[in-house]
Amino acid sequence: MKITKQTTMGEMLDYDRGIAYVLMQSGMHCVGCPSSIHESLEDACAVHGLDVDKVFSAIQEYLNSKK
Repeated sequence: MKITKQTTMGEMLDYDRGIAYVLMQSGMHCVGCPSSIHESLEDACAVHGLDVDKVFSAIQEYLNSKK
């Protein structure tokens, strides 16, 4: 699966639950919230005042470390 900034939180977590840890480390503690699963990564970062580029980079780094 290719993850982008438009990928929903639910799609990412279905793909790899380890992404939840990366999101929480980035300051996004709503990972288990039912309303967040339909938000894109970009939207979720905007709601939480987080830099989507930094969060996206952390997710990519995590996924690349698993290869």
